[in-house]
Amino acid sequence: MAQFTRTAEAMSSLPWAHLRLPPFPMVAMRVLQLVNKENVQLHQIAELISSDPAFASEVLTVANSPVYALRYPVNNIMQAVAVLGGDALQGMCITVGVRAYLGKSMSQPSMKTLWRHNLACALIAQYMATASGLDKDTAYTAGILHDIGRAALAVIQPKEYSVLLAQHRGTSESMLEEERALFGWDHCETGMELIKDWKLPAEFSAVIAHHHTDREPQAEWNLGEAIKVSCRMADATGFPAFSGCECVPFEDLLAEAPRATRERMNSDDAALAHEISTAIHHVERM
Repeated sequence: MAQFTRTAEAMSSLPWAHLRLPPFPMVAMRVLQLVNKENVQLHQIAELISSDPAFASEVLTVANSPVYALRYPVNNIMQAVAVLGGDALQGMCITVGVRAYLGKSMSQPSMKTLWRHNLACALIAQYMATASGLDKDTAYTAGILHDIGRAALAVIQPKEYSVLLAQHRGTSESMLEEERALFGWDHCETGMELIKDWKLPAEFSAVIAHHHTDREPQAEWNLGEAIKVSCRMADATGFPAFSGCECVPFEDLLAEAPRATRERMNSDDAALAHEISTAIHHVERM
């Protein structure tokens, strides 16, 4: 642990600009930025994704997985864009991008656990948005991005962060202080800086900043509030960000959603966990 302590001291003294984060997959980044421009044409998105054959292949795998449950298979990117639309492609590309970003670190069990938590949160956010009248594609993208700061920390120091994820016991929020001690930045602060650097919509930055804060009972039900609940539901249904995470019971979390949302959502956490597990399995076959 002495080596990790020395690394932590060195990392915590570095300003953001010198953390030397490797670049996020360029195609995924450009799709995220393009989709948020006005008057973007679908063929532009298709051409961009198709410019990287390996990336395009993985996007098609996700498109044909239970995550999207299409009535018939899509065989090319233009067809996927036409069927799903640009907003859905945004979430799909960020899913592929985050997985590629984690790269070799995915061989470590704690990193795979982290990846599955992100995907589970995105899927639950999508279900919850559908039941709430929120935009389901934006909710899915926000779910994938909510812990993007963790992915970045994992890329900076995979061994050290893997040890922290494996050994920490407590709530998700309790991890923040230890991250700041190790890196000088916690994963929420890191995620906000990434969203700023990548010039993505501010709503994603707000989601990242506050997804570990408690939900106020009288707060307006919006994207940020939905992600707060979705993140903890991912923990409660067997997909925590780290193995020692203290989870709130699923039924208590469901009670935090508006009544209309609760009535439309599947209240069977075991069935929801099975559905998420099936979707993750198909995505991981990429």
